[in-house]
Amino acid sequence: MSAARFALLPDRGLVRVSGPEATHFLQNLLTRDVEGLTAGEAAFAALLTPQGKILFDFLVLKDADGFLLDTPASQIAALVKRLGFYRLRAKVTLEDCSATHEVAVVFGDALPAMPLAPDVLAATDPRLAELGLRVAGPKGMANVLEGLGLQAAEPADWHAHRIGLGVPEAEMDFAYGEIFPHDADMDQLNGVSFRKGCYVGQEIVSRMEHRSTARKRFVRVETAEALPAMGSPVLAGEQEVGTLGSSSHGRGLALLRLDKVKAALDKGVQLTAAGTALDVTLPGWARFTWPESGSGAGAEGA
Repeated sequence: MSAARFALLPDRGLVRVSGPEATHFLQNLLTRDVEGLTAGEAAFAALLTPQGKILFDFLVLKDADGFLLDTPASQIAALVKRLGFYRLRAKVTLEDCSATHEVAVVFGDALPAMPLAPDVLAATDPRLAELGLRVAGPKGMANVLEGLGLQAAEPADWHAHRIGLGVPEAEMDFAYGEIFPHDADMDQLNGVSFRKGCYVGQEIVSRMEHRSTARKRFVRVETAEALPAMGSPVLAGEQEVGTLGSSSHGRGLALLRLDKVKAALDKGVQLTAAGTALDVTLPGWARFTWPESGSGAGAEGA
């Protein structure tokens, strides 16, 4: 058991999307259904390229005035520009709120009640409840959260928690524009709706889902030593089967070709990265399984 803590996330920023047509605007662009969100709720979603790859991803926080998109701070300007490209004549306002607002996360066991000011949003992380509460509000939230009896933690502590749960994150585990939502496990982490209408890149994502052609997945890796850097190749013998993502204290994430890894493990071949032996497991929340020998994509579990 670990006491609930909070961490400010200075590497995250916020974009406000508001206006009378904000919901319709986002609904037509994003991988996730946002029409049903009520104030205080959140969704996990992405904006894709026309080819179906992740261009941006974010947590969508709903408040009374519209939406806040919680996304990497380094991508704020590019995201606002891209959304502006799609806005056309829609009655939508886009605003970078990063100069006045910040993002925090509350994580650990026995999360407390969060009696916060009206201008502070706190929502259960829509990817996985065990990730904790996502909080967005005016700068100075550390004082507010400490006032609730929460102990301050570092961003590295939060990422260690995230990595232990097996949840990948953009810029920590993969680069934008290079992988599909299925590769990033977004279909497993409530980031893709297969019942909503069309959105940018939807045809490719739907095809991967219905044909079960997702071959790459993020999984957990572990070693007794420190893991090599993000982007290091993962090898099965001499064959490259994937790349490492983020890591903390010997635990990490890796984007792997499940069929190739399963074939190697069945033959007793050790996975390595930069000469370091790796143990690999599927995240506990995963609905996909190791593929049958000779098949391609990982099967969906019950």
